[in-house]
Amino acid sequence: MEIEMKIRGLMMDPVTNMPIVILKDINGNTILPIWVGIYEANAIALEIEKVTTPRPMTHDLIRTLLHGLEASVRKVVVNELKDDTFYARIWLEKEGRLMSVDSRPSDALAVALRVDCPIYVEDKVLKSSKMAGAAEKVNNEELRRWLEGLNDEDLGRYKM
Repeated sequence: MEIEMKIRGLMMDPVTNMPIVILKDINGNTILPIWVGIYEANAIALEIEKVTTPRPMTHDLIRTLLHGLEASVRKVVVNELKDDTFYARIWLEKEGRLMSVDSRPSDALAVALRVDCPIYVEDKVLKSSKMAGAAEKVNNEELRRWLEGLNDEDLGRYKM
C-alpha cells in the first residue's frame, strides 16, 4: 500500500553534515527522513522556494523533456529500503501507457516538485525504516528535537 506524503522540509544531519529531506504523511502523523546529496537538496530547496536560475537545472531539463515528449509524471514512489539505501520509481504516462523509471529518491522528489505530482512511500518502507516516526502537529522545533534525540548510529545510517 502506498501512503501519500508531502515534503515537510529540509534539515542538516548534525553528525554527517548531509541534508535530510523530511517527508510527512498527509493523512497521519508519520514522518520519514531521507538523507540526500548536497546538489539534490539544493535542487529541492530551489523549487520549494520558487527560485529561478539563469539556466535550467537538471530537474528543470527533465520537466521540459517530458513536456516535449508529451509524457506526464503521474506519481513518484519511494518503494524500497534495502541495505540502508532508499529506492524510488517515477511513474510516467504517455498515450495512455504507464511506465516506471528507477530513480534515486532525491531526484524523484525534485522532479515531483517541478511537475506537481503526488509523492508516495510504500507502507513496507515506512515499516522497515527505524527512522519513520509519529509526529503529531510537527513543527520545526519538534522535528529538530526528534532528530536530535536519535543516536549517532541512526543519524548516519541511510545512504542516497
